[in-house]
Amino acid sequence: MNKAQYNGKLFDIHTLPREKYELVYEQSLRNKWTCPTCGGIVRFHLAIEHAPHFYHVSNACIKEERKQANIISIRPTEPFHMKEKKQMTVCGIPLDAEQYEAVHHVEGPLLVLAGAGSGKTRTLTTRAATMITTHHIKAKNIMIVTFTTKAAKELAERLQSYNLFDIPTVGTFHSLFYRMLQHADPFRWRHERLIRDWQKEKMMKEIGRHIGIDERDFPYDEAIQRMSYWKNTLTSLDDIAIENEWDERVVQLYKQYEMKKQQLELFDFDDMLYACYDMLRTDEKRLRQYHERFHYFLIDEFQDINRVQYETMKLLASHTHHICAVGDDDQAIYAFRGSDSSFIHQFQQDFPNTKIVKLTENYRSSHPIVALANRIIAKSRTRIPKQMNAQTDSRHMPTMFFPYDEEEEATMIACDIEERMKQGVKPSDIAVLCRTNASARAVFERLSQLHIPVTTDGDSFYNRRIVRYLLSFFQLALDPNDEQAMADVATVLFLKQTVINDVKAISILQDCSLVEALAKLDGIQPFQQQKLRTIAPLFAKVKEMKPFDAIDFIEKEMGLGEFLKKRGNEGNTIEKGSDDVRDVKVVARKFKTIQAFLSHVKRVQSYAHTTCDDGIQLMTIHRSKGLEFPVVYIIGAVDGLLPHDYALEAYRNGDVAPLEEERRLFYVAITRAKERLFISVPSMRRLKKSKRLALAFFP
Repeated sequence: MNKAQYNGKLFDIHTLPREKYELVYEQSLRNKWTCPTCGGIVRFHLAIEHAPHFYHVSNACIKEERKQANIISIRPTEPFHMKEKKQMTVCGIPLDAEQYEAVHHVEGPLLVLAGAGSGKTRTLTTRAATMITTHHIKAKNIMIVTFTTKAAKELAERLQSYNLFDIPTVGTFHSLFYRMLQHADPFRWRHERLIRDWQKEKMMKEIGRHIGIDERDFPYDEAIQRMSYWKNTLTSLDDIAIENEWDERVVQLYKQYEMKKQQLELFDFDDMLYACYDMLRTDEKRLRQYHERFHYFLIDEFQDINRVQYETMKLLASHTHHICAVGDDDQAIYAFRGSDSSFIHQFQQDFPNTKIVKLTENYRSSHPIVALANRIIAKSRTRIPKQMNAQTDSRHMPTMFFPYDEEEEATMIACDIEERMKQGVKPSDIAVLCRTNASARAVFERLSQLHIPVTTDGDSFYNRRIVRYLLSFFQLALDPNDEQAMADVATVLFLKQTVINDVKAISILQDCSLVEALAKLDGIQPFQQQKLRTIAPLFAKVKEMKPFDAIDFIEKEMGLGEFLKKRGNEGNTIEKGSDDVRDVKVVARKFKTIQAFLSHVKRVQSYAHTTCDDGIQLMTIHRSKGLEFPVVYIIGAVDGLLPHDYALEAYRNGDVAPLEEERRLFYVAITRAKERLFISVPSMRRLKKSKRLALAFFP
């Protein structure tokens, strides 16, 4: 039904402004809306495939009608046509003609372009088994390389299922290259000398403190990623382009870190790759030993390979050229880690007479989903042309829906998921895919509020650096003696952390709060003293403000805006600090007091510790690669998020590569769906009107 009462007043959905829908939904969860006929409690239904309507919590007193929602079904431009497949059985495994061709081409270089859902793993493992059983190649002469421990384990288990007498050497690039290093020099490369990721960050921060970098306003995670990129792309220190002060800091850290590792005779995961390449490149005797052992090489997920990995594999296969690379340039989405799909093209140059086999039969997704994916990726300027063919049809079309903003988007998805779970769909069969972890905030909060089980490995949005700094202003407004909040605020005000001890001392000696002590600091620059005397009294004003207004006030009057201009975006092109503030504003609108908002934050942070293994799969598109789900929701399909701001900015500056990768990322997201696909296009994002997918991402 379209009408319901709130506080005795009758409202009609059709006359309510769209931006009020989310508020009405929240109120209905608190039983604030009633039926005008019987007075019973009604809820506001705000899902995807049915128009918004009120419904009775108990039995309806009148017949309720459901109308079609404002959605667009994306229909294929061509009808479904089942391609006749000639099935052949190899090692007891049925293969189509393309898979069979890839399996039986053993001698010389082979490039298998395996489209999404085309049976890549089946083809690769059957090929290895055929080499052993039919071509009588010894298993010990075969090396299979992949990227993740999970993928290596799956490959090994598949091979074991063939009941082979022996199986080839299977492992990740890191594990195999590390074993080579250990074999060459067990003492130098003994396990105790390995620096784990957490130890690496700790060492970096120690070096940073020594050279005057304050860890509270320096994104070490981004710096570490940049250093890995340099090493994995064989970029020397002399070739690093220094464009700003942050680059200078990272290079300085990099030099000091490498020196310290060398002094302590330690190594990290990146060194496993580079050192193995360097060993094989410079030690001909060692390379000959591996040439004698390994004659055939199979590389999984070839589109994700970086330069150091590629050059090492070239060395290993240089004596026979019996190398098979299996990948898909349409799914190359890890450029930020040094991966480069151009190696697919270079492979054909480095290994003359390469045979190319294209796996184009999609066994995962229905025809409407595959047709949409084809239309999206066909616009790519750099891909090797190929057309995926679906094996199944469906009456369900990929669906675009149009929520008002991020909050309503989350509600519509959560309500739709509730309906599907009532119909028997398992939570783990449903995935919600986002461009960045931060963009999943609203969906996570709504699912948790409705007690829908969630599986996510992303950290809480409210633990993000800039968000934490902003919330610390709120916390100090309520509790002027909060020491942790004061430490964060001091960072925003460009005060050294040693100043905190002076603030504490003043607080004790003069019997005042930490906030009051800020205004009494001496021993600092006069302009800083004046600034602190102006800011300290403003915390009392913040306490009385609505959260949304308080954020503007803190930005403009209390120094946060100045901090964001100088430090917020440093070294972090993907997730900008100033964007985090706008994301906080979106949720802050829902609360009338600072206390209520902070209580909400505390609840959400507690939700983050209650995620389960069998819940809705909430993850970034990058994390979803290689997975598949019956039902998929893609959120935030608008300019600035998908495609991302940094890609659009690069395009405006003449660099098309990042935008092409965004297209491939969208293609990967679409092809995770097996049966149902929903794409959300919110009208508003971060309180501003949004645009739908730049440069005709949609045909």
